[in-house]
Amino acid sequence: MQIADLYIRVSTDEQADKGYSQRNQEEMLRRFCDFNRISINQVVYEDHSAKTFQRPAWNQLLYSIKKRKHPASIILFTKWDRFSRNAGDAYQMINLLRTYGIEPQAIEQPLDLSIPENKMMLAIYLAAPEVENDRRALNILHGMRRARKEGRYMGKAPVGYINKITEDGKKYITPQEPAASIMKWVFEELSKGQFAVEQIYREALLKGLRCKRTPFWYAIHNPAYCGKVLVSAYKDEPAYYANGQHEPIISESLFNDVQDLLNGKKKMYHTQIGTPDVFHLRGFLLCPKCGKLLTASASKGRSKKYYYYHCHSTCGVRFQSETANDLFAGYLRQLVPHPAAIRSFGDVLRTVYSRRNKDQRTDHSKIKLELDKVNKRLVNARELLLDHDIDPGEYRQIKVESEQKIQLLEAQLFNTSLREKVNIDSLLDRSLAVMSNLEELYLKADTKKKRQLVGSIFPEKLTFDGLTYRTARLNAAVELIYKLGAGLSENKKGENSVETEFSYLVDP
Repeated sequence: MQIADLYIRVSTDEQADKGYSQRNQEEMLRRFCDFNRISINQVVYEDHSAKTFQRPAWNQLLYSIKKRKHPASIILFTKWDRFSRNAGDAYQMINLLRTYGIEPQAIEQPLDLSIPENKMMLAIYLAAPEVENDRRALNILHGMRRARKEGRYMGKAPVGYINKITEDGKKYITPQEPAASIMKWVFEELSKGQFAVEQIYREALLKGLRCKRTPFWYAIHNPAYCGKVLVSAYKDEPAYYANGQHEPIISESLFNDVQDLLNGKKKMYHTQIGTPDVFHLRGFLLCPKCGKLLTASASKGRSKKYYYYHCHSTCGVRFQSETANDLFAGYLRQLVPHPAAIRSFGDVLRTVYSRRNKDQRTDHSKIKLELDKVNKRLVNARELLLDHDIDPGEYRQIKVESEQKIQLLEAQLFNTSLREKVNIDSLLDRSLAVMSNLEELYLKADTKKKRQLVGSIFPEKLTFDGLTYRTARLNAAVELIYKLGAGLSENKKGENSVETEFSYLVDP
């Protein structure tokens, strides 16, 4: 009497689509064994794809066959697509099983493989499910590409968004608070180039962001945050960004600035966020001897700890942090400009902003005209294609070029619209108030605010020699205010004139 193993394989989608339930297969196989007087050794259940033979239950069965501890001489299954959906792998597995004296057989598609002509039928039985799999995969690929071209985000929503479904069954993503606001803050901090990505990631976790490090790294490279969907290259179609149907969290220009920083096209200053208050200047100070960045640490004494800024190199430079911090506060006191210079600077900025805003309104109109022109060009190209005046390849090239220009112009249009909404008066009043009270704001601020204040005034590092501070350059706005006030002094009683280093030929 023959001894058989019953192999029952099914996947979730097949159970729903074709009714290939495990109970149905087992019932058919047992009925076949009873009718043909075949003894059943074991029933092997598999819930895995048949694209390859890397399946848990099948590997366990094959292992027992190789160890020669297997009494069965045949493996029964209902159809050949239960055995495999890959013709090449199936032939290799059939040959391997035959070397161990095992014969695979489908009860609904029986074949005597000792007859050469039956191998043609076997090829058809094996190739048909493989063709079905390939066609299904191709349909899915085309469907997903079409969805991306229409601006639909496919897959799990990135951090800051959530997957939702409309009443008619369409899937979409939408911003989810507070993660969306935190990710907006992340991009804004990255665009400043003052802090390393790791430091910003840690600060985002403290704010409540729930995201692992690797997904966070992928997130800050994801164009979905600025309302774009990547359509990858396929055959002769180049990759490009489609306008997404979801709501953007940040502007396209902000996203591009962050990518330039991450790709090394712009300089990033790797200072730190999580710094103790006693070391709030760490990351801003350079060694006066070797020019390297000073670090900070504490030394334990007999009764207390002593805090120092020091150099890692062999030059041995070391300063007490308390002394360095106090001297820096005095250095800021020297940077407070003359009140008249601050007022003059504010008037200049208001005048310049008013002129530029007028120019921006002109630019806004020019961009809209250019956008209409590119859209008309795309429509004309489509009409030429329909009239067979140009071939599909030429139309595809025109379409790609036009869509790239449209994306760029729309980003510029969006930026000009944002600038028109800025309230320059309130921003200037707050900024100039800070300039007038630098030392006071610095002394009252917490560690994070102090570091932000130092980073905004000094775009490059400071050199401290133990007594004085010096820097390569100041913030451009701060330096301009000092130039405005360089010739100003307090008026003595009875004096009306104001001396200035600027030419009297220039309109005040």
